[in-house]
Amino acid sequence: MSHAPAPGPGRVWSGRLGILLAGLAVGALTLLLALQVRAGSGGGPTTVAPSGDAVASSPSPEATTASPDPTVTESGPPPPLAGLTVVVDPGHNGANGAHPLTINAPVDDGRGGSKACNTVGASTDAGYPEHAFTWDVGGRLAARLTELGAVVVLTRPDDDGVGPCVDVRGRSPQENDADVLVSIHANGTEDRSAHGFFAIVPDPPVNDAQGVPSVALAHELVAALGAAGFAPSSSVAEDDGPIQRRDDLATLNHAERPAVMLELAEMRNPEEAAVVESEDGRQRYADAIAAGLTAWAGTGAAGPTG
Repeated sequence: MSHAPAPGPGRVWSGRLGILLAGLAVGALTLLLALQVRAGSGGGPTTVAPSGDAVASSPSPEATTASPDPTVTESGPPPPLAGLTVVVDPGHNGANGAHPLTINAPVDDGRGGSKACNTVGASTDAGYPEHAFTWDVGGRLAARLTELGAVVVLTRPDDDGVGPCVDVRGRSPQENDADVLVSIHANGTEDRSAHGFFAIVPDPPVNDAQGVPSVALAHELVAALGAAGFAPSSSVAEDDGPIQRRDDLATLNHAERPAVMLELAEMRNPEEAAVVESEDGRQRYADAIAAGLTAWAGTGAAGPTG
């Protein structure tokens, strides 16, 4: 029991005022925290454009987007690939082999026929799989392209999934408002003496982008791979270099932007397998592809093609 005297009217009013002010302070702090959380989370996924502005990005369960460093510099020219959006398609996927019913299901091949959804891919004689190679090179390429100012869309988010199907991969450029598609693969010829890289373009073209623009892109990519010290294919040799023309690849048939598939090496060739299996080799492949894309963009061929 307290024996203190009862507080006077002034003290009671002072206590109530203190409680009121404390309540207002807590309310203001809560409002500030709420605004900070709202500003940080946004209303959905975003892509940071090269200018540093945040723009809305359409969510996709199949694709992963990487954007350039948004740091803004006060002087100097823009990076060489500023404004370019590139779809990088790492061929196959790590869990394809465990889901044969899914990957063997027929899908539209882009020319009125059908193709299997996807395949398992090749491997070196030591067991290094094509899907791991393409995923690693694709990631290194995405990192290099973003350094050069491009926005990159990867057709798969990891190396542990199934698919996506080849028709989905081929539609990625137009569905992501991209400028170009590069699909990364490595060949699995049984002949161990076969060696070298080659590019594949759709032929006959289904649309304008698959014609001259795709062939021009293929020329720049094979030139860059040659300049990086890689040998051209011993089995694909056309008048304009190691460029194969095919009508049966749905990834290329569905594209409405310039599109090239690269077979970067022969995985069963012992010498090339050693390069494919090395981190240094995979980085060299990625750097060469980036150089080819940069050369192609510099020609002005990356303009509207639809």
